[in-house]
Amino acid sequence: MKSWVPGADDSLFGLDNLPYGVFSRDGEEPRVGVRIGDFVMDASAVAAYGGDPGDGPHLAAAWDQPSLNAFLALGRPAWDTAREWLVEVLGNEVHAERTAPHLVPVAEATLHLPFVVADYVDFYCSLQHATNVGRMFRPDGDALTPNWQHLPIGYHGRAGTVVVSGTDVRRPSGQGRPGSDGGPPAFGPSRRLDIEAELGFVVGTPSTQGTSVPTGAYADHVFGVTPLNDWSARDIQAWEYVPLGPFLGKSFATSISPWVTPLAALDAARVPLPGQDPEPLPYLAVDGPAGYDIAYEIVLNGEVVSRPPYAAMYWSPAQMLAHLTVNGASLRTGDLYASGTISGDEREQRGSFLELSWGGTEPFGRDGRTFLEDGDEVVLRATAPGVLGGRIALGEVAGKILPAL
Repeated sequence: MKSWVPGADDSLFGLDNLPYGVFSRDGEEPRVGVRIGDFVMDASAVAAYGGDPGDGPHLAAAWDQPSLNAFLALGRPAWDTAREWLVEVLGNEVHAERTAPHLVPVAEATLHLPFVVADYVDFYCSLQHATNVGRMFRPDGDALTPNWQHLPIGYHGRAGTVVVSGTDVRRPSGQGRPGSDGGPPAFGPSRRLDIEAELGFVVGTPSTQGTSVPTGAYADHVFGVTPLNDWSARDIQAWEYVPLGPFLGKSFATSISPWVTPLAALDAARVPLPGQDPEPLPYLAVDGPAGYDIAYEIVLNGEVVSRPPYAAMYWSPAQMLAHLTVNGASLRTGDLYASGTISGDEREQRGSFLELSWGGTEPFGRDGRTFLEDGDEVVLRATAPGVLGGRIALGEVAGKILPAL
């Protein structure tokens, strides 16, 4: 099926993609938009023409909001109805005359944080990344901790510091390791500022506290995905993370795309996991292809420095969700959980500068970089197979480093 929207079929944002975001123009209130080609469709304005789309709920009210949360809360049946309606409206030329006035060029739109983040959890699900970090930090011990292949390790982050792509990131200050002279800990701007290329999962349907969400119910609760950059101050992290884990080294900023790609757009990207040994406990068991074939690019100041493959991830998003809730922790609309750094087997597939530079000892790229410098701009790009046989793009994530205050 083709779209009547000019240029959409030749773009990475055709009818098989249709990600959601929140946009505005000068003098207008933010509201939900759907990307098609190089345009944003004003979803509430178009939905208001026809009353109830299909046999589902009237979506105009849910889309006439400054966040996706009201729409996310409607659940899977409404999400599926909305997608069918969008494909019809943007694919059938009979709808072109009344819909075209509500197409806004992306270049003329201001894109906002797409949803209000309720809680944020970050996992650590790449075997390659965990192994690389273990070899650097524990050169005389086992690369993996004893629990790593039995459960998806994660930590609770700061929902309030999740920001939309394009937001500048201020270099954080904090404590670092004391010097060899036995003096007090060092304090100052981070000197080992890093990125982590990740994939974020956006929860729509909540769960009841005291219950758990099985792996088979993943698609009933998770609406879609968004690329994510977990900015990391490695020197602050190294001093603070024993024994409780990441804190100030992570909580200063996490960037996400302005676009949330529905799970339905990734149906053709589903792939089997690369293999799990030992076999996970029953509550973590998954059936069928539980991973995603999503290709990433890490771009530093205009240069592609790495291409991490999400298909290499050891733990799946369904397993992360099951583990997150197995103790009875509840889900809320707007919860965000992330995959952890995506890394592959080769050096050019590593998803963090810590790995690319091997702890700062092996400079990379045309500028011989190890960690981030003030003024650096990092862009994460991601594409996946689309259900129409081509490829679709997930929204970019960009951020520029500002000097510490």
